[in-house]
Amino acid sequence: MENLFGSRPISVSALKDFSKLDQSTRSHLRNVYACLSLSMLAAAFGSGVHLFTDILKGGFLSAIASIGLLIALAMTPHDGKNQSKRMGFLMGFAFCTGLGLGPLMDLVIQIDPSIIPTAFFATTLIFVCFTLSALWAEQRTYLYLGGTLMSGLSILFCLSLVNLFIGARFIFQLQLYGGLLLFCGFVLYDTQLIVHKRKQGDKDFVWHSVDLFLDFIQIFRRIMIILAQNKESKKRKN
Repeated sequence: MENLFGSRPISVSALKDFSKLDQSTRSHLRNVYACLSLSMLAAAFGSGVHLFTDILKGGFLSAIASIGLLIALAMTPHDGKNQSKRMGFLMGFAFCTGLGLGPLMDLVIQIDPSIIPTAFFATTLIFVCFTLSALWAEQRTYLYLGGTLMSGLSILFCLSLVNLFIGARFIFQLQLYGGLLLFCGFVLYDTQLIVHKRKQGDKDFVWHSVDLFLDFIQIFRRIMIILAQNKESKKRKN
């Protein structure tokens, strides 16, 4: 997602950039995806702590902790002197995010434990395909998606608030599938936005990895729910 803590404006020239990725941009992307990989490992560890131990459990406190760590990361400047501190905030945020996925995973495991690895591989495949599509595109046209995606995110947020009082299944399904499509679009947008920011001189690969990490988690969460729903529906029919 677009950096809400001081993003740069997107110029028209960036949308017409046909140049291939230069060496500095490729190096930056390697750092971004290295941070993303470490974040995924930390999230997996957090989920494992919830599922297999009684040390910590996901819930309200883990959500508050993840928000606090994300704010701490955003407010710690990228100046080259505090990189280990910022990485610590990132790993803590990812761990708490994975911990927060624990309760949902508990429910999914009761339906079918195989759903979790299936959802992970499906999410990885989707993420890789959309990432490559964004990186291989010569023209940065996916940056045009920004306004539409943010509007869609606002609509989903409003629907979630309404559904707290209505509890309509149709609205929940609209949030579920609409959110899946929306965050697939965010993978395209965020990937090209990272490239654009790097070309503008933004070298903060730690914060850039947060955007992609959140996209991955949101897609993974929704695919898990969809697969669990389908499995439950098949069980009822049988």
